[in-house]
Amino acid sequence: MPPQNQGAPGAVKVSDELEGWFNGAGEKTLGALIEFFGEKSFALLFVVLMATPALPLPTGGATHVFEIVVVLLALQLIAGRDHVWLPRRWHDVQLAGPRQMRVTRALLKLIRLLERFSKPRLHFAFGSRVSNVAFGLLVTAGSVAAFFAPPFSGLDTLPSLGVVVLSLGVLLEDFYVVIAGLVIGAVGIALEIVLGTAAIRGLGELI
Repeated sequence: MPPQNQGAPGAVKVSDELEGWFNGAGEKTLGALIEFFGEKSFALLFVVLMATPALPLPTGGATHVFEIVVVLLALQLIAGRDHVWLPRRWHDVQLAGPRQMRVTRALLKLIRLLERFSKPRLHFAFGSRVSNVAFGLLVTAGSVAAFFAPPFSGLDTLPSLGVVVLSLGVLLEDFYVVIAGLVIGAVGIALEIVLGTAAIRGLGELI
């Protein structure tokens, strides 16, 4: 999955592409997103699907299907696939609706903020087989952490946000943004482990 150099003259920004797709005609489903964005679908799907659990709101496990899809996609990236494959029934998963559009607006604000300050840094580190495998492994780790966060705890927020920022760093070819995503994800996973362990111990003492 070759990254897109957003800093190149005349390059279309990620935020403009996403906004154009969401505001354009046609169905707003996973299948439609894959068909529209082609080779960029891996990173863009990571961004779009993990944006909902990245919001600082307890989801109660409602986003687990998104996290499962992201792990499946990340495994394909690790395996070296150039094109996204999903079971046909998942192609019809809706990415529209009032809640999703609120998520989209918040996501576009984040992307535009990063685009404002981002520029290609260490762009040679992107697009290789090794970097794609590393990208897939890191996305898998963040998504699994979000999946296993206790329901209604909000602990899935930081691992999910880490995946979003990491994926945007790949799209923007900005290694600094990638590092920021890794830090956010690592902090989220550490909090989940520490607080989860404390909760289990507390429950054990009560029992």
